[in-house]
Amino acid sequence: MTLNQSQVPLNQKNVILIGFMGAGKTTVGQLLAQKLGREFLDADLEIERLHGMPVTEIFKTMGEPAFRQMEKEYLVELCRTSREKIVSLGGGSFMQQEIREACLGSGIVYHLDLDWESWLERFESLIDTRPILQSKSLQEVQELFNSRKQVYADNHHTFAVDKLSPEEIAEEMVRRIRASWEQA
Repeated sequence: MTLNQSQVPLNQKNVILIGFMGAGKTTVGQLLAQKLGREFLDADLEIERLHGMPVTEIFKTMGEPAFRQMEKEYLVELCRTSREKIVSLGGGSFMQQEIREACLGSGIVYHLDLDWESWLERFESLIDTRPILQSKSLQEVQELFNSRKQVYADNHHTFAVDKLSPEEIAEEMVRRIRASWEQA
């Protein structure tokens, strides 16, 4: 079923979280889902479930282009057919214009914005689970970080997450989301 997204009330739209890998999208998304009584979907985990293998294995055996195609098919369809979900995108998802347009057109897109220094503090805990980090130097990762940040700027709301715990971020986001629903 395809929804006419322009007719979906604001309080029924998906809340979509974007940002660089390690910004806290999954953790914050799970908390938001609990607080708002919505289903949480992590796009990468859903792709793993649909294709029967971890993202790291998809990257190794099929390559990044195949993964990006899977990601596009899943997310564009999700945007067309669902509502009232909290959706965490992988860090590179929003780089695809078709995904970006689908998300911005059908949901409320929140950018969890992290500065480079704060991200560096998380680097060691991310490297084993993020295939894109395994083949790049730190300088290349910083260039990727900066280029993606420019694309992430195309959102409905930016939320600085550097100095906040996931719980604090989720609480403030819930407050803002509910306020926007009341004004709609």
